[in-house]
Amino acid sequence: MKVVAFNGSPKKEGNTFQLISSVAAELSKEGIEVEIIHVGASVVRGCIACGMCGKNQNGKCIINDDVNGWIEKMKEADGVILGSPTYFSGVNGTMKAFLDRAFFVSGMNGNYLRHKVGTAVVAVRRSGGIPTWHELNNYLMYTEMFIPTSNYWNVVHGRVPGETLQDEEGQQIVRVLGKNMAFLMKSVNLGKENMKVPEKEAKAFTHFIR
Repeated sequence: MKVVAFNGSPKKEGNTFQLISSVAAELSKEGIEVEIIHVGASVVRGCIACGMCGKNQNGKCIINDDVNGWIEKMKEADGVILGSPTYFSGVNGTMKAFLDRAFFVSGMNGNYLRHKVGTAVVAVRRSGGIPTWHELNNYLMYTEMFIPTSNYWNVVHGRVPGETLQDEEGQQIVRVLGKNMAFLMKSVNLGKENMKVPEKEAKAFTHFIR
């Protein structure tokens, strides 16, 4: 099994990377391969709401940049980790631009993320980590992904690179998360082999303008 992790921080090996690496270490112990992709230093344009991914039905965004390659990585993986620093109590801009496009493409192309295992980790200096974590979870829940838990919310404190390693409770959080993610991935795999997978329903779209 394989997990693809996306580091939304502009710092390649900063605190967000350290959190992802701590989760990855536990997954590796269970024989699960982890690939970390550095999103945060790339130039990523946001979704332009053109709807062409739905019209073309080719599993790609019409904007030709790194995002389509990352989408392919998500399609191939059994699990996904989303990692972001906290910018004004939210996901940083580059990461959000990527996620808006990747998850919309999934939703418009048969939902290739459905029933994969996905989780999110957040690095924060002081406050705003919980709203950022909730924002990342919104993507996972929209696509019917299975979300493993830890023994607290997946937010770890640190300012300069490496300080999250000093957050003892935070390191336990991501360690437990990695163990639970590995268990859930293996459980989902067994379930797909031995049980009937719930039938996917066609998405109902409504609005409230009369």
